Amino acid sequence: MTQNGRHSSPVAHGFPHLETVRKAITALFRRLSYEGVLAYGASLAPAEAAFGDDEDLYLGAHRVASAVVRTLRLPDARMVVGFRPMAEAASVELTAGPEYFVEVNERFRTHRRDLAAALAHEAAHVLLHRLDLAFPTTAENEILTDTAAACLGAGWLLLDAYREDALTHQKLGYLTPEEFGYVLAKRGRLFGEDLSTWFTSPQAYEAYVRGRALADRDHRLPPLAAAPWAERRRYAHGRRAGAAAPGAAYRFEGQGAALRVGFRCPVCAQRLRLPAGRGRLTARCGLCRTELDVDT
Repeated sequence: MTQNGRHSSPVAHGFPHLETVRKAITALFRRLSYEGVLAYGASLAPAEAAFGDDEDLYLGAHRVASAVVRTLRLPDARMVVGFRPMAEAASVELTAGPEYFVEVNERFRTHRRDLAAALAHEAAHVLLHRLDLAFPTTAENEILTDTAAACLGAGWLLLDAYREDALTHQKLGYLTPEEFGYVLAKRGRLFGEDLSTWFTSPQAYEAYVRGRALADRDHRLPPLAAAPWAERRRYAHGRRAGAAAPGAAYRFEGQGAALRVGFRCPVCAQRLRLPAGRGRLTARCGLCRTELDVDT
């Protein structure tokens, strides 16, 4: 289900779902494998998502839905799109397939520029259903769905659908705009992809920049060697004490020669554990195969 944020409460900002987002990224790598994630190398192009006012409503909706399906590597899935009055932006009936019936808010009959965004979320639901990948609660599953769409090449549309001014606001999906930016920036690092020129919404671009800053910071946290001096000093103090400072992104376990440090891989967010106090070394994440320059 995709939320329709127009004329509702103010848009939430920041990173309130960050822990679940990171768990979702790890879950995707575990379920798809490193090679499987890399297979989603081409994001849905803006031209494929475009839907002009002069195009037939149902033929255009089918064309856009087919493009989203291809991007999410569901070539044998057919999305049948219908329009009706509803509170949400869209919903999908999850069945065994191959046809999936998507109901879309009737406002997309005229507000066509965001139809692809609504379909991206619903197609991600179909993908996760087929992968048998789910989280325990509905709220967590919606975050997983947005994260999957963003990680796998279609979710930038959900962020671009975010627009806000003094009179109206719109946001699709369940992640905050900044959280979408965070996931998209991580995808960009993995694939060498720069989405910054694709956004048509100035507010979406600004949220992307804020999310990218946090994603970049993940690569500069101890025990990574790229951490700034002040962070390294705080890490060394915690290592001597055998306890990390409150709010630190790492944790110490054990004591003495058996002291280990646990931290998240900056790419796939899997928890890694290394012996502490061994100095500079290269570690390799077993899940996403990223080589990390660390100083434990």
